[in-house]
Amino acid sequence: MKSLKKQRRIQIIIVAFVALALSTGIIGYALRDGINYFRSPSEIVETPPSETELFRIGGMVAEDSIRRGEGTQVSFVVTDCFHAVPVTYEGILPDLFEEGQGMVGQGRYVNGTFEAVEILAKHDETYMPAEVENMHEAQNFCEPEVNTADGATTTG
Repeated sequence: MKSLKKQRRIQIIIVAFVALALSTGIIGYALRDGINYFRSPSEIVETPPSETELFRIGGMVAEDSIRRGEGTQVSFVVTDCFHAVPVTYEGILPDLFEEGQGMVGQGRYVNGTFEAVEILAKHDETYMPAEVENMHEAQNFCEPEVNTADGATTTG
């Protein structure tokens, strides 16, 4: 009789383990498109992501880099002081978006340009997205660099 109880317990433990593994796999599969990784411009320049990967970039909008195109098209440069990445965006920018301020954008890195599908700007004078704040602390953030038309880099 005891061996039957022991066998039943082992069967229940195995079934529970299989159910847990299966549910973990299903949840991971369902979230694969909903997980967006955050990268700084330095990380993007050093190891460029694939063109199909959707991720977030964060940093400071470089001074004198915002260029408005036709309609709602805009391009600018985002920097983390060490590297800069050009960004293009089609849409209406947040009201608080401006040069020299922190931003986070979501999109894809295609042919050396970050093509944003969403742009987030800082909330007020004291707010900075947690990813950007952590990046600044980790890199001992300095003044942003700006690439000039002649290819020279200056500190802003």
